[in-house]
Amino acid sequence: MKVEIYADVLCPWCYIGKRRLAAALSTLADPKSVELVWRSFELAPEVSGIPGETAAEAMVGWWGDEAPSRIARIRSLGATEGLELNMHLSRPVSTFDAHRLSKLAADRGRADQMMELLLHAYHTEGLNLADPHVLQRLGREAGLDADEMSAVQAGDEYAEHVRADRRRGAEHGVTGVPTLVIDGGTPVSAVQPISDLRQLLEPNGAGSQGVPL
Repeated sequence: MKVEIYADVLCPWCYIGKRRLAAALSTLADPKSVELVWRSFELAPEVSGIPGETAAEAMVGWWGDEAPSRIARIRSLGATEGLELNMHLSRPVSTFDAHRLSKLAADRGRADQMMELLLHAYHTEGLNLADPHVLQRLGREAGLDADEMSAVQAGDEYAEHVRADRRRGAEHGVTGVPTLVIDGGTPVSAVQPISDLRQLLEPNGAGSQGVPL
């Protein structure tokens, strides 16, 4: 079974979804029967690499008076999965180079480690994921070669891979993240109860309904 997960490291739901998906996979009789492929999906391609307002401040702009309760809900759901989601620290920036780095990591068999480090750096530590020095450090922690990373950062390698993922997602009907596409089927939310995700991942699994974010 091939499971494509469309995600952006700016999205706290993607971190929650990653945790739940990992938990669901761990309950399968044969987790290795699932090929997990991370797909890039930039939520804000127009954003620059210079940090501005925090994610929490941006949420106030989106949701107004509802923002505090929505933020509290996200933080609570994250804590349930063992995550510390610090939206008062994280500052949205361009994730294009972070996605390129994750593509290099995928080619080296380290995509999951790279995504974990990127998500933790942004959502927990509040680091700038557009900063090449931050990306270099995280890449080294994931086991990537420093010279290889420098070569990627200095050029446009993997840029087309990131853009191709967005086109692929549009072809499959992906409109947000985190979204799963299982064996080319209908997109479903990755933020579902672990038991429901497990059912989707079982051979001939039933159920295809996402849950509202």
